[in-house]
Amino acid sequence: MDLEPSVAVAAEAEPDSPIVATAYGPVRGFRAGKTSMWRSIPYAAAPVGSLRFRSPQAPESWDDPRDCTEYGQIAPQTIGKVPIDPNLTPGEDCLWLNVWSPATDGEPRPVMVWIHGGAYCLGTSAQKIYDGRLLSELGDVVVVSMNYRLGALGFIDLSSFSTPDHIFETNLGLRDQIAALEWVRDNIAAFGGDPGAVTVFGESSGAGSVTTLMTSPRAAGLFHGAIAQSSPATSVYGAERGASVARRYLEIAGVEPADVGRLYEMPVMEVIAASDALSDETSANAPGTLAAAPVVDGDIVPGYPVAAFKKGLSHRIPFIIGTNEEEAALFRFIKSPLLPVTPDAVNAMLRGIAEDHPDLSPERLAEIISAYPDVAKAKGAMAISTDAGFRMPSLWVAEGHSRHSPTWFYRFDHATPMLKAARVGASHGTELPYVFGNFGTLNVDPTFWLGGRKTALEISGRIQRRWLAFAAHGVPAAIDGSKHWPPYDEAKRLTLLIDTADAVVADPDRSLRETWGDEVLGFS
Repeated sequence: MDLEPSVAVAAEAEPDSPIVATAYGPVRGFRAGKTSMWRSIPYAAAPVGSLRFRSPQAPESWDDPRDCTEYGQIAPQTIGKVPIDPNLTPGEDCLWLNVWSPATDGEPRPVMVWIHGGAYCLGTSAQKIYDGRLLSELGDVVVVSMNYRLGALGFIDLSSFSTPDHIFETNLGLRDQIAALEWVRDNIAAFGGDPGAVTVFGESSGAGSVTTLMTSPRAAGLFHGAIAQSSPATSVYGAERGASVARRYLEIAGVEPADVGRLYEMPVMEVIAASDALSDETSANAPGTLAAAPVVDGDIVPGYPVAAFKKGLSHRIPFIIGTNEEEAALFRFIKSPLLPVTPDAVNAMLRGIAEDHPDLSPERLAEIISAYPDVAKAKGAMAISTDAGFRMPSLWVAEGHSRHSPTWFYRFDHATPMLKAARVGASHGTELPYVFGNFGTLNVDPTFWLGGRKTALEISGRIQRRWLAFAAHGVPAAIDGSKHWPPYDEAKRLTLLIDTADAVVADPDRSLRETWGDEVLGFS
């Protein structure tokens, strides 16, 4: 979605109700401490009616200041699966973003654009944990967070069933993200941001979006640095698999291929209910895979991202990537089927890997399994799942990118005493409050029941200062005596281990990395 560059500037307004003019019309926000905030600014039209399964389109313009002090509809999803304010309402008018800014005048500030996670089917930028105020104030940066379409509306590839009357486009969630980044390019200067200094960052499927966008020609030039926290980089599927998933989706939705246009007319929550059912079925029948995920379409996603990184086809920008020490433990704790955490489920996942990679010999697979002595127990199963889903793909991505651009690799190892006692540890998503500085955002948050707040706040400060230095300078500089973090390369593989005291270690997962090699899940 291309727009004419905006030359709008901040309009006069009351100090507590800042008004900024965008390419589509003025928006009124509010002050929170030292920061101005605008919620639910539309970056695209509501994808309803004939736009439901199409690329995002520009919103209609408006003349009077639009109130942007409350959150609007969030992407349709089943509420209750992730921590979301129950007052938020799912709906299709969800293509909006939020902005936090220290000031709308003076020198342009670096911009950080957040892409939330949620397995491509859950979540919203309105979650309290993603509030960007503290990050904006600490770093004197403009923070942006976006919504995008999820589940069947955003990441199930129905394009093989398109007809002249009803067209279904690919990778709609990624198209939404690109449209949001185009809005940032064209409008963020009016909010005090520098459109030439944009860092995109995300976690889980948000990080998977980051690594995918880093190989998308359509996203080239829209951001100038990237941070990927726990990216499932290999959860991108081919067109044939995408068509198979779409066929099963139609069966669950009760829609005949000849009558596919019904999907444009179905109540939106029925569309989502069918994709939820498909997601559960996929997790049960093919552990370790997702029903809703990006697909290789030759356009937005020209090829498998991991292969693109290996071939040197990722955008030439500075890059931070890393994982958490015990990613899979969260999925065991919340009893989520999205990641296999039992020996049976992990064995099924490994059989699926072997089927998808016929060149992978039984001996090679056995060698990988033998590297995990507790594979018959939950501990070993979770270790394999962590490495297959997050750690190894992230290492492969770092290897490829480091051959041509500055790259930094980390492993988040810290867990509070309570999280250790609950056997959650440094699991998937536990670094999020450290990045944003937002602790206690759950209705019942046990994080500090056994202490550890002071240490956590110190670690949070270090992470935030590194992320902010990266956004400002393209280097996660050591600040306030923090451990120097050298770039990653294939010779030394220096990795920052984030814990009570940070440490830089050469190739900390060497034996497992060498056992896996770089061909098992890398796709060619």
